[in-house]
Amino acid sequence: MKALTFILFLFLSCTISSQNYLGDQEDIDMILSNIKDFSISVMSSDYQSIGMAYTVDAKIFPNNMEIIQGREAIIEYWRLPEGVQTKYHKITPEEIKILDKEAYDYGYYEGTTRRSDGSESSWKGKYVIIWRKINQEWKIYLDIWNRIKD
Repeated sequence: MKALTFILFLFLSCTISSQNYLGDQEDIDMILSNIKDFSISVMSSDYQSIGMAYTVDAKIFPNNMEIIQGREAIIEYWRLPEGVQTKYHKITPEEIKILDKEAYDYGYYEGTTRRSDGSESSWKGKYVIIWRKINQEWKIYLDIWNRIKD
């Protein structure tokens, strides 16, 4: 009986978690990998890699700002002032859904910034990303986020 209960628990756990990711597993894995690589690029201030995560005609919707369009403008948005560093950046998708050559994901983000004076601030928020598959690569087309107050 314990074995049957354990198997049922495993089956339900897998079923519940897999409901959040819908689509071809290879595409899901590629998007998850892109999300992880994006955070690594942000923490290493690799602005060219950040820019390449987006389509050429991408748009970002930062909190309390106008829409920023195009890869070069997006790179400038992400560029930090001298002496400022993102020490920690993590994106946690709640749902990913593949719709042919487009996909969306939404979830939460969090991070820590070190200012030039050595002080740190932590932040968190929620986001929605629309992805486009271009030449077998998933790129961010629309990226919207806003902070959650602690």
